[in-house]
Amino acid sequence: MELQTTQLKRGVALSEQVYQVVRGLIVSGRMRPGEAVIEAALAARLGVSRTPVREALKRLSDEGLIDVFAQSGTFIAPISRKALEEAYVIRTALETESVARAAGRLTPAAAEAFADNIAAHERAIDRQRFGEAIRLDDTFHRMIAEVNELHMLWRAVDISKAQMDRGRHLAIPEPGLGAVTISQHRLILEAMLAGDAEHAAQYMREHLATSLQNTLEIAADSIA
Repeated sequence: MELQTTQLKRGVALSEQVYQVVRGLIVSGRMRPGEAVIEAALAARLGVSRTPVREALKRLSDEGLIDVFAQSGTFIAPISRKALEEAYVIRTALETESVARAAGRLTPAAAEAFADNIAAHERAIDRQRFGEAIRLDDTFHRMIAEVNELHMLWRAVDISKAQMDRGRHLAIPEPGLGAVTISQHRLILEAMLAGDAEHAAQYMREHLATSLQNTLEIAADSIA
């Protein structure tokens, strides 16, 4: 468990920081399905009491990232096909609405920021910095919600997409997938710039469907 170098900030709620650290380890695959989660060990490694750890684990359980069994303990949840498909349904409903609303609303500064994001994403793929590529992919989607000032929408997407993110970390090293994502992001951006809400939503739907299908195919051996 990669917690030795983690430094928590004392000015931020400890339970939130523990949640973000452990969630990141689960989503990136550094804490693997079936791995035991020991509350006392987590608290000791992070240098906090067990209370913020307990609160963080409760949130992760609510999100389906860990399983708590009264008689046997707490474990990292498997990556399930059902959870992936449910996350896809939620993301598609929310993000197609978000991108349709954003169409025609991009300021010149926002348009430049999207173009910069796509360029940085492409560089990350070319340099095989896959963790950075996933972060930039997330930023692209979050920026769309921010164009509309739909901050709660993005929070709902962020919670649900954790299951898809687990699959993405398994699938993204596959040659060619990054280039497909970049191409789809460009189509989405072009539709937003043109004020074409219908095609912006269509391209987003196709983009998310591609991500789900790639994950189901490439990471099949890791999905329960």
